[in-house]
Order: sequence, then structure tokens, then C-alpha cells
Amino acid sequence: MSMNDNNDENSQNGGENPMAAELAVLDALRAENAELKDRALRALADAENTRRIAAREKQEASQYAVTRFARDMVGIADNFARALAALPADKMQSADPAVRAVIEGVEATERQLLATLQTHGIKAIDTTDGRFDPNLHQAIAEVPGNGKPGGSIVDVVQTGYVIGDRLLRPAMVTVARKDGAPESPKVDTQA
Repeated sequence: MSMNDNNDENSQNGGENPMAAELAVLDALRAENAELKDRALRALADAENTRRIAAREKQEASQYAVTRFARDMVGIADNFARALAALPADKMQSADPAVRAVIEGVEATERQLLATLQTHGIKAIDTTDGRFDPNLHQAIAEVPGNGKPGGSIVDVVQTGYVIGDRLLRPAMVTVARKDGAPESPKVDTQA
């Protein structure tokens, strides 16, 4: 029997084909390569997500770091507004020039304070549309609407502010009473 006959017998008798073994190894390497590529892509995606989250947190930290300070500053802005509102316009015109200069200085300081707040992302809540928004406004009383629809803003008692897209302080407002709403709640004192 020759060697070729021996090889023929191995292939006919179910002996292993050397090519099949190499193909099996190649398939195993391809599967391992695909798995490693998938792991690498997932690791890159995870690193990119971590980078984006860190960048967003850093930006928010810098934007909202001054929240407590800003809350104190809007209180000062309120005091300037109250001080200026306490002096009627006719009294301002007839005031002594020195007093008028002090008042104009207070007005200029208030304008500069509000501009500085605006520069740092702190904005007054706009109530000009008259619609009550419970996310931005705090109703402190229901009053007669005097022609305004029920639930709309009648008067702003204290200006509200936002910092970026977050509420810093709600605007304190009075809202128009809905038609047919009682003047005040009835309390049973006979019980």
C-alpha cells in the first residue's frame, strides 16, 4: 500500500481534513475578533458618554454655582425697586437738586445691578402676557379681575427670577378670581 492510498483511506474513513481544522480555527479567530471589536466600540462609546456627562455637569456647576449669591442679589434689587417706588414722581420733580441727584444715583445703581444679573444669566420672569403659570408664579391672593379673565395675573407683588433654565424665585402675584367664586371661604363657626 502506498502513501496516497493511506491518505485516501483516511479521508474516506472519516479522518479529519486538514483544511477543515484550519477553517475552524479561522472561524474561531473571526468570532473572537468580532467580540473584541464590539468590546472596543462599547468602551469607546462609554468613554464618550462619560466625557459628555462630565462636560455637562461642569457647565451646570459653573452656571448654577452662584445660585445662593444670586438669590441674595435679587433681594437687593427688590429693595432698590421698593425705595424708588416709595417716592411719587411729583415729589421727585419738586425735590431739592441734591436729593434728586441721590435718587438718580439709586436709579442708576438699580439699572446696573439688573444689567449685571442679566449678564450672568439671571433674568426677571416676564409676566406681561398675564397668564398664570404655577411653575413660575406663586399666587398669594385672588382678587376681583376688573375685566381680566379668571386665573390671570392682576398684579405682580414681587418679581420672580430664573437662572439659566431653573427657577431662582417665583414671582409673587395676585390672580383674578374666577366668575362665581366666593369672596372668601366660609368657615362653620357653629360646630
